Amino acid sequence: MKQTALVTGAASGLGFELAMLLAQDGYDLFLVDVDIQGLEKAKKEIETQFSSEVKLIAKDLSTCNVAPEIFEAIEDVPIDVLINNAGFGIFGSFQDTDWKREAEMLNLHVVTTTHLTKLVLKGMVARGKGKILNMSSLAAFQPGPLMSLYYASKAYILSFSEAIANELKDSGVTVTVLCPGQTKTCFQDVVSNGIGKSSSENKISFNIACPKAVAKYGYEAMQKGKIVAIPGNINKLLSKLPRFVSRRTATAVIRRIQEKNRAH
Repeated sequence: MKQTALVTGAASGLGFELAMLLAQDGYDLFLVDVDIQGLEKAKKEIETQFSSEVKLIAKDLSTCNVAPEIFEAIEDVPIDVLINNAGFGIFGSFQDTDWKREAEMLNLHVVTTTHLTKLVLKGMVARGKGKILNMSSLAAFQPGPLMSLYYASKAYILSFSEAIANELKDSGVTVTVLCPGQTKTCFQDVVSNGIGKSSSENKISFNIACPKAVAKYGYEAMQKGKIVAIPGNINKLLSKLPRFVSRRTATAVIRRIQEKNRAH
């Protein structure tokens, strides 16, 4: 019997690469994204290469109460793998950034991710099997001036994922949280400074990972049931920065990096 996976933010970047890996392993797919043209392109590419059945769900995951709409759209199909990948960032001083956009980001990273996990998890536990992969970030390990809410929301995803992974021990369901560093995706295209400008290119090009490699690392970690997955030795080291210096110093370092990275 074929297994089925649900992937959010699947039109491009890591979400698309993870969907490709699932299709390669024979999963049927529900792909969710606000970008319907990107979804249709992803579906065509996947179905050209693999035998997976691909169904598309065009939804804005940053809106309120979208998780039940997605869950209703899967038509009671048992979900064997859930990948909560969708996300975006906002750059700028907290006092200057746009609250409406920040609220949408928090709703996506915190509320939609949590609610969709809760809805899908019940069936997984009842069946005694399932895998969940939540997308956090290297940002989860320390405060991030000039991207304060993004860093905080990714810290939430890390903490939430680790906690429920512990709760689900011996249930047959595993939870993995992927914490990549800088990755060459379209993420940068939607990192706004809150006043109408965008930063589509990192000024610091050191340690930028390939999305295919990051997706493969996270996918393999999920299949093995690993809880926290940090791709790259440099990123593993950076995740431990607050252990070796004060949090105040670590925060100052992150601010300096952000200022250099987004300089116009």
